[in-house]
Amino acid sequence: MRHPPRILFAGGGTGGHVYPAIAIADALLRLMPEAMVEFAGTRDRMEWTTVPKAGFAIHPISIRGFQRGQPLKNLSLPIRILLSLRESFALLRSFQPDIAVGTGGYVSAPVLLAASLKGLPIVIQEQNAYAGVTNRMLAKRAVRIHVAFVEAKDHLPAEKCVYSGNPTRRELLVADRIQGREFYDVPPGAFVIAVLGGSLGSRAINEAAAGNIDALLKDEKTFVIWQSGKRYFEEMNERVGEHPRLRLLEYIDRMDLAYAAADLALSRAGAITCSELMVTGTPSVLVPSPNVAEDHQTHNARSMANSGAAVLLPESEIGMRLVDEVHALRSDPKRLADMADAARQFARPNAATHIAQDVLNLIGYEQPEVG
Repeated sequence: MRHPPRILFAGGGTGGHVYPAIAIADALLRLMPEAMVEFAGTRDRMEWTTVPKAGFAIHPISIRGFQRGQPLKNLSLPIRILLSLRESFALLRSFQPDIAVGTGGYVSAPVLLAASLKGLPIVIQEQNAYAGVTNRMLAKRAVRIHVAFVEAKDHLPAEKCVYSGNPTRRELLVADRIQGREFYDVPPGAFVIAVLGGSLGSRAINEAAAGNIDALLKDEKTFVIWQSGKRYFEEMNERVGEHPRLRLLEYIDRMDLAYAAADLALSRAGAITCSELMVTGTPSVLVPSPNVAEDHQTHNARSMANSGAAVLLPESEIGMRLVDEVHALRSDPKRLADMADAARQFARPNAATHIAQDVLNLIGYEQPEVG
């Protein structure tokens, strides 16, 4: 009797790598509940707590990334690479996976390299418009590369690439506008701006919002839902105070309802955020972080802007241009509608399921295509 499929995931460091892996793993279990799915990760990064909370076992790999600007910390890197490869081979012997799936981050490198050297198929999921260094290194060994932006194919073997999109939260697909506005106590006819700097918050976006809040709220039909992030909440609250049309929050638990309520988002351009904007059809002004490795966010924002779904606003210009950009969009409903349509055109709401189907198909567990 054929054994249930065994799939090993490797990816971590940031939510942009961890959450897509969990979404694909969840989709695998929906398709084939008897499948055995486990993870490899590092003890000192977010995957070590996030993956077990999602219900999956995780195994430690001792790899660390290259420390830019701290050369002394890199002296032990060759030893850690060798150790992480040995740990990866030991994990492969104990778990006996049929296939390995990598979603990026440096932990993917030793695990997927070891799997490839053992003759196992490896699959890569690339979240950004410009492929990360780990995925570029592993690309030649992969049997399939799932990309979220078509531009990623320019940096990877195009014949192996499939445009699948980024896995996003399923609840984003079912939240509706009325529910979202009731949740945030916003009247039906309001124009809602969602200010989103990520879960930790963005200093640049917060400063720009605080410095221009009176201008943004000048129109009596405009409301602002603003996620400041924990580290900035008290400061922003002191600076802007209370306003009947301002919803200043430390953290937005119901992001699905925030997207549903919003007419326009002011946001960073992380890969998952961009995919959520696509899936929800939310027009956006994107402010890429200049501090992200390999300038991923600028590539993502440029892709969104080129498709007509967003406006790219460099961080260095946010203070000067923010109000003008928002007012120009606010006064042009047709442009906003076109941006929403463009975002939806590039959305891949079933990305996790499609990737999970492909993983199973590659190891001989044929799955019917789900629309």
